[in-house]
Amino acid sequence: MKFEIIGEIQQIETIAVGRRIREISRLKRLFGGTRWRKLKGVASVRLPNGNIFRAELHWYEAHGIGKRKMKIKKLLE
Repeated sequence: MKFEIIGEIQQIETIAVGRRIREISRLKRLFGGTRWRKLKGVASVRLPNGNIFRAELHWYEAHGIGKRKMKIKKLLE
């Protein structure tokens, strides 16, 4: 799903690090990097139809590579 983040991501928490991530080999193959982390946070997002919601987001991040594969896990309100 395509979406745009409005403002900043808040309540950021680490879910998994390194080998605890199921997709770790694919992330390393596609993007490189060594120490990957899976994170979650809450932000306001704008959907393609123009509606704005608060949503829980999940993404992967590595030092020097940045945020990758960001997705909406659930809409909050």
